[in-house]
Amino acid sequence: MNFFIHLVVYFETTSRYDIICSDYLMKVLHIDDAPEICELYADMFAIDEHEVQSTNTAQEGLDLALKNDYDLILLDLCMPKYGGMNFLRDLKNKRPSELRKVIVVSVLQMTPNQTKELKKMGIHSVEEKPTNLQQLENIKKNAWLK
Repeated sequence: MNFFIHLVVYFETTSRYDIICSDYLMKVLHIDDAPEICELYADMFAIDEHEVQSTNTAQEGLDLALKNDYDLILLDLCMPKYGGMNFLRDLKNKRPSELRKVIVVSVLQMTPNQTKELKKMGIHSVEEKPTNLQQLENIKKNAWLK
């Protein structure tokens, strides 16, 4: 993994963080049963030269998450057979430190209680499935700032 300068500045007047220099190359695991979504995410992360490993099954995603170290794990919850919730439960049991790297990215409309329960489980955050480059850029920024 390549490390470069990663500078974050807090602007008190706007109460938000902005990344001024983001030359940190992330290793990302993306788990989604739709191959076209995996390809889209890989292309969008490749713009910044991040390394993306994609899989279309949560079971394979779990195997990868247990064997490798990732900076970010993007997880779709709705997958056939062994789904995202199974992935989270098993990751929590086998490698709980990795839960903080998980961002659930789903088209599901999550209730505040569902989101709260996922965060109590230890995940990083819950986001709507991005449909454009700006939404994905916001997810990448949020991954480093929380």
